Amino acid sequence: MFVAAVVLVAGGISIFRQLPEIAAGGLLYPQRHLLAAARPANCDAARFNGEGVVLVGWKCHPAGKPRGTVVYLHGVADNRGSAAGAITRFTADGYDVIAYDSRAHGESEGQICTYGFFEKDDLRHVLDGVTHHPIVLMGTSLGAAVAVQEAAVDPRVDGVIAAEVFSDLRAVATERAPRMLSAGMIAKAFVRAEERGHFRVDEVSPVRAAAHIRVPVFLIHGAADLDTPPDHSRRVFAALKEPKRLMLVEGAHHNESLNREDVWGAIEDWLRLTFPK
Repeated sequence: MFVAAVVLVAGGISIFRQLPEIAAGGLLYPQRHLLAAARPANCDAARFNGEGVVLVGWKCHPAGKPRGTVVYLHGVADNRGSAAGAITRFTADGYDVIAYDSRAHGESEGQICTYGFFEKDDLRHVLDGVTHHPIVLMGTSLGAAVAVQEAAVDPRVDGVIAAEVFSDLRAVATERAPRMLSAGMIAKAFVRAEERGHFRVDEVSPVRAAAHIRVPVFLIHGAADLDTPPDHSRRVFAALKEPKRLMLVEGAHHNESLNREDVWGAIEDWLRLTFPK
């Protein structure tokens, strides 16, 4: 029994020491979900050259002459299929819509998610092929963070709609870390993530990017979001210059704010006022 106990303790210590490595993997490798939704009738299959990866997506068109382009950016562990409802709304309002699977998601290439560090570079390449302005970026969660970070550095972006954005990667990942992880373990996990992903965690900061944005931004956040609390959007909002708007959606948890008709009404009104025909 003594030997068995020693083995169990040794095994427990070994697993304990591996926790930062496991946590780093959880951050870098979100579960990949392949597309299940059908391609909308007004969309063409498309491939985009990102920063060293090929991105799979859709190019969608309105019935008449486009009045601009919306680029829809999905959340973590999601894919372009979640854009279907937005595509219907935006094309009906006259916009071209581009939706694609982010790197390491869906059918796109890439194995590691960097939460905007490389994803904003992918987006920049996608925008190279856009011909109809204004260009509005719309993102949810991960996609919102990518949109905010790209808008800070790309003068082609004319507006941003960001739902459930996080203020910076280190803060939100720390908040979401399992309670069994000590502060030291979390710090080690970030170091291992940086080594494996070849990026800098502290450079993934929508709140820092927000201070450099010069275009209108509409932030939306579920007031009951426990995964990414609304204070994240409040911090980003405080860093933004005018014109800006923050809408807190009562009763909505993470990724639920866009399920409401009143929210979509507000989005459509904001677009019409910000970019009149």
